[in-house]
Amino acid sequence: MDLGESIECSFCEKNKHHTDLLIAGKSAHICNICIETAYKLINKENNSSINIKQSETLHDPKKIKDYLDHYIVGQENAKKVLSVAVYNHYKRILRQDMILEDVEIQKSNVILVGRTGTGKTLLAKSISKLLNLPFCIADATVLTEAGYVGEDVESVLTRLLQAADYDVERAEKGIVFIDEIDKIARKSDNPSITRDVSGEGVQQAMLKLLEGTIVNVPPQGGRKHPDQKMIPINTENILFISGGAFDGVEYHISQRLNSQSIGFGSSNDNSVDKDNLLRYVLPQDLKNYGIIPELVGRMPVISYLLPLDAKALKRILTEPKNSIIKQYEKLFLIDNVKLTFEDKVFDLIVEKALEYKLGARGLRSICEAIMLDAMFEIPSKKSKRDYLVTYEYAMLKLMNSDSLKTVRAA
Repeated sequence: MDLGESIECSFCEKNKHHTDLLIAGKSAHICNICIETAYKLINKENNSSINIKQSETLHDPKKIKDYLDHYIVGQENAKKVLSVAVYNHYKRILRQDMILEDVEIQKSNVILVGRTGTGKTLLAKSISKLLNLPFCIADATVLTEAGYVGEDVESVLTRLLQAADYDVERAEKGIVFIDEIDKIARKSDNPSITRDVSGEGVQQAMLKLLEGTIVNVPPQGGRKHPDQKMIPINTENILFISGGAFDGVEYHISQRLNSQSIGFGSSNDNSVDKDNLLRYVLPQDLKNYGIIPELVGRMPVISYLLPLDAKALKRILTEPKNSIIKQYEKLFLIDNVKLTFEDKVFDLIVEKALEYKLGARGLRSICEAIMLDAMFEIPSKKSKRDYLVTYEYAMLKLMNSDSLKTVRAA
């Protein structure tokens, strides 16, 4: 019998002939497959420890706001409120040894109220990048009560678990942004005797999730894989940030402000900014809108995002680190083309964005309409190294854009 045939890997016991490489040690052998597996495990462990160290860096509120200033224009109140809420939340997690046993510091879940395109989702995304923590966005419009067609509330945590690469410990310190939360508002102010499976029913199901409890989460979604093993996740240290346009909440705010100015002790206060009523939003306004009091109470931090004016839109277009104009300049630079714009082009883009009432999201669609032909033709023209977008060119492209004609007609 050949001695080589009896040599095996000391870890997986594969024969020498069944491996590509078998390395001999003093008293043991290891095959190439076990080496690769060990290498992957070491890398995963190192990356995990790096992530934990980075995520446990406690940034003070001013540093958090300074970071947000690089990516978000304006919205000073929302950035300040969110910075303080995030700081207090993670101070509560990372300084457990300094918290007295008889004092329980509760969570600081946040709700952001603002029109579409004002930066609600961007605020939450930017915060998660700074803290290097798992982050996911969930859409409240698809959530229903358990047993009905749609997604269960627990599916929100499934996305967070996937964002954390199924590391439960990291997921339990993550951030969940629940978008379009205003769409689950109660249809009328009076409790219904029938089930409101996508409105009040979802709000009731979210209560324990927001407050802090152990939830059994299906790792691959609940209904397509009913036999899968559930993963328990403690939501006590998960920060929930919710956002919604709350279209029409201004009516409830104005009703409240007007009722306060009636009576003998009233005074005609002209300091109320009637164009930006969202700055006066209170929990009772959200209750009147259709959010149940129990849910409002579990999101104690309320902030607003004001509509964007022409000055703010122009700054968004050009100033942030990842501004739209800088993105186009980078795209052209990859093709060795230096892209420049006339200043009047920016004013034209902002003017059209205000006309279509799409907020900051409208800036991108208008820029695409202007730059489409240039992005199609220039890469094939290797000789051209500079490209100037003039006001006349931009106006011509906007007038001939089929997509914007549709928006204009609507």
